[in-house]
Amino acid sequence: MTRFLPGIIAMAAIVVASNILVQFVVGDWLTWGAFTYPLAFLVTDVMNRVHGPRAARRVVLAGFVTGIACSLIAAGVGVTTLRIAIASGAAFLIAQLTDIAVFDRLRGGRWWRAPLASTLIGSALDTVLFFGIAFSALLPADGNTGWSNEVVPLLGQGPGVSLWVSLAVADWLVKLGLALLALVPFRLIVRNLLGAAPKT
Repeated sequence: MTRFLPGIIAMAAIVVASNILVQFVVGDWLTWGAFTYPLAFLVTDVMNRVHGPRAARRVVLAGFVTGIACSLIAAGVGVTTLRIAIASGAAFLIAQLTDIAVFDRLRGGRWWRAPLASTLIGSALDTVLFFGIAFSALLPADGNTGWSNEVVPLLGQGPGVSLWVSLAVADWLVKLGLALLALVPFRLIVRNLLGAAPKT
């Protein structure tokens, strides 16, 4: 279990940082949390490559428990709503477990294929689940999400959509960019931990 501790600590730190930074807005469509949260996929993929899917699931579970604790604390100080907390927890758990399954399925291919494909699929699922559950008008509101259904131009330029759709698109574009950038640290970390380049 101690060999998984760095992954558990890294995941917990990312979840805590993201829960704090999501309260600080960058521009019109993002929060600082959008830039830290995608690193969770990097941690999951490194653990999966180095220690296997079982270890990666343990790290994800630690992140999920940390996220629940953050949501409970935030709810106590009125920062979050129950609907957002449920959306966050469900999106994290389902997206990360999907990432692990996809990565494991592709682990025998070229070194970059498994982390890139699993992160792209997992992050897309995370975005759809979080924004769909937290803000979609298709689900019952809890009284605090009405602003998100205001109609605005998509990312300030495109056709009129609900504000939450623009927020979701911006969030996913950041995740897409970071998925590509994360391939470099993934390669370096895995090579360092295994003592050699990942087998292709």
